[in-house]
Order: sequence, then C-alpha cells, then structure tokens
Amino acid sequence: MKETKMKLKLGMPKGSLQDATVRMFKKAGFNVGISERSYFPSIDDDEIEVILFRAQEMSRYVEDGILDCGITGNDWILENSSDVVRVQELIYAKQSMRPVRWVLAVPNDSKIKSVKDLSGKKIATELVSVTKRYLAKNKVKAKVEFSWGATEVKAAIGVDAIVEVTETGSSLRANKLREVATVCQSTSQFIANKKSWQNAWKRAKIENMTMLLKGAILAEEKVGLKMNVAKKDLKTVLRLLPAMKKPTISSLTDDKWCDVDTIIDEKTVKDIIPKLKRAGAQGIIEYPLNKVIY
Repeated sequence: MKETKMKLKLGMPKGSLQDATVRMFKKAGFNVGISERSYFPSIDDDEIEVILFRAQEMSRYVEDGILDCGITGNDWILENSSDVVRVQELIYAKQSMRPVRWVLAVPNDSKIKSVKDLSGKKIATELVSVTKRYLAKNKVKAKVEFSWGATEVKAAIGVDAIVEVTETGSSLRANKLREVATVCQSTSQFIANKKSWQNAWKRAKIENMTMLLKGAILAEEKVGLKMNVAKKDLKTVLRLLPAMKKPTISSLTDDKWCDVDTIIDEKTVKDIIPKLKRAGAQGIIEYPLNKVIY
C-alpha cells in the first residue's frame, strides 16, 4: 500500500500583505504562484499546501487546526484573542520593513486632543476588541463600531474618531486627519497550531521555513561588498567597515594585496564607497543578498 506523504497546511495572507509575502518567500527559496481566481496557490515544495486567507481571520483558522501554520499580523492575533504558537516575528509590511501602527485619528479641525477627550464619543475601526481594551486601559467610555472599510472617510461624515492602520501616515494626511495616539504596533507573525507544533515532522518543517524567511528579511536592507586592498592600506580600510561580524580577508596571488569581503547596511553604501576608494580600496564590487542566516 502506497504511503501518503505528509503535508503542511500553510496559510498565506490575501490582500495588502500578499505581494510582499510572495516576494519574501521567493527570496527564501520558495516559488509561489497565485492564480487570480484560486485560493490555492502553487508552491515548488510538494510537502506544503498553501491556502489564501484574509489576515484578519488567519489566527482563528490556525487555532482551530484548519491550518497547521500561517502568517498574519500581531494585531489580528490580539483582536481574535487566538491561542496559537508565535513561531517567528517577520518584520515586513506592504511598503516598508518596519512595524505598522494602529492610530487614533480625528479630523484636523476636531477639538479632540487626547484619548481622554473621547468620552461619550463614537469611534469607527476594524480593530474593535483591541480598541475597546485600549479605551478601558485609559478609563474612557466611548462607543466603538465596526467599520467595513473606507474608515478614513467616516471621520468626515459624523464619526468622532477612527482607529486605523498606517505605515507612513500619508493616507491620513490625504484625508485631512491627524493622529491623536498610537493604539498598538504590529508586525507580521509566523504562527502555528499548538497540536501541529507538537508533531516532530511539522515542527521541523516550520522551523526550516521560518529560518529561511528570517534570513531573507535580514538580507532586505543589506548588501555585500568585495574589494582588493593593499596590505599597507588594510588597517585604514578596516576602520571604515561597519561589518556585521568581522570582514573576511583572503590572500591574493600578489602577496602585497588581499581581498576583503563584508556585509553592510545598504543605506550606508553611498557614503562608504567613496571613503573606501580614497583609503586605497580597488575593484570595489557591491552585490545583493538573498539571505543572511546567523
């Protein structure tokens, strides 16, 4: 009798995080193909079955065991009060590599200056439970109603305030809203069902996947640098390099020269390369990274 191969059921977020997640999986070594009309993407690993779900409901399906694991925001885990294993924080978002914020916002001309001013007021948000807990913590009684979308618009047509997610604040400014307070911050989380986490095969599969994903995320804002350096200039060049660890130094056929290889933050490249050149480095090569595994 043919043995049935085990499968790991993985939930990927449909919607705003979808493209960023597919791109990150590709850097991690997994090619995911999504058909416009299907909720079952293909993946080049026959031990994984991928299903698309909204991030808002992902943690409930993982908790219930419909999925073995999935990716969702910490905000929705809190909103659903889901009892799941938080395997790995994956700091990436739709536009940036930093946490998103859920902010309390009001129209620019509103008299509301702080959360205390919301007593007896009406607030619209998708993040109802978290908002209620935030108000209770601040000892404020206000009406919180669920928003089905276009939340920014509602502050202009009768709702006193909104709680909405933002990365850059540009959408709030475009809708003539100002921030009053941050309700919570959120990052993407790789979560697992508790029973699945106890399964040795599934746990190993999940741990391998999250290690590669974490490596891909760490590589997002870093680049590699290679250069040839005369040994007489080596100390000067090394002082300029903010290496993650220590640079790799290799001998060349010409014993007066060596090869230096290191990893640096991409944002520093434009400043550091001219300094390296003036310090004596030659043949400087900058190259992208797919993964950085510690």
